[in-house]
Amino acid sequence: MLNTFLIAIREGLEASLIVGILLAYVAKTGRRSALPSIWTGVGLALLLSLGFGAFLSFTSRELSPSGEELFAGVTSIAAVTLVTWMVFWMKKTARNISKELHSKMDQAVALGTFGLISTAFLSVAREGLETSIFLYASFKTVGTNLAPTIGLIAGLAFSVTLGILIYKRSVRLNLGKFFTYSGIALIVVASSVLHKGLLDLQSFGLVPRGLWLNWCVVLGYLILTLRPFTHSLRHKTPVSQ
Repeated sequence: MLNTFLIAIREGLEASLIVGILLAYVAKTGRRSALPSIWTGVGLALLLSLGFGAFLSFTSRELSPSGEELFAGVTSIAAVTLVTWMVFWMKKTARNISKELHSKMDQAVALGTFGLISTAFLSVAREGLETSIFLYASFKTVGTNLAPTIGLIAGLAFSVTLGILIYKRSVRLNLGKFFTYSGIALIVVASSVLHKGLLDLQSFGLVPRGLWLNWCVVLGYLILTLRPFTHSLRHKTPVSQ
């Protein structure tokens, strides 16, 4: 439950902040006519993310036991790779994400409706696809009981509510610290997904067996990925919101 709750909060808030930045910018610049196009792009991105998650689940169920092990193992490694890259990308760009999205919106306005829909779609789809594959891998790790689903729903509800409050400036959040601490939490969750993925690949016969190998890989992953975050914690993180 905690795994899916943390994933939903982090990824849901990222998506909410992106949507909020886009909406606030078009309102501030007197381009409210662009709002329907933005919401269309956001809606299409959500549909794609849900469809991708359904595709992963359906494909997994249709495979043979050995094929499912291979699919789950490869998907887990892919999810860990993608999430790790996104965590470091957000750590690097969080303070400038508003300027980056504003620039993209200025270019999109010049392209018309299609440009606006595409910008909103691509900005949100990146988060949605990442969330889908990571949640799928996480569900495979923690099991299929009701608790992970409750954690997912609660996390999404909390992140959307917090995103709305930030957009309305009812709440101020130090985004630098948020992305630092939530990045650490995601890396810890990713390490458990990595461990499960290695076990699946070992069962399939693609990776040499041995728990010592798994724990060496997981420990190496944690050391390499957490080191930049521990360095950040020793320095004052600027307020981004």
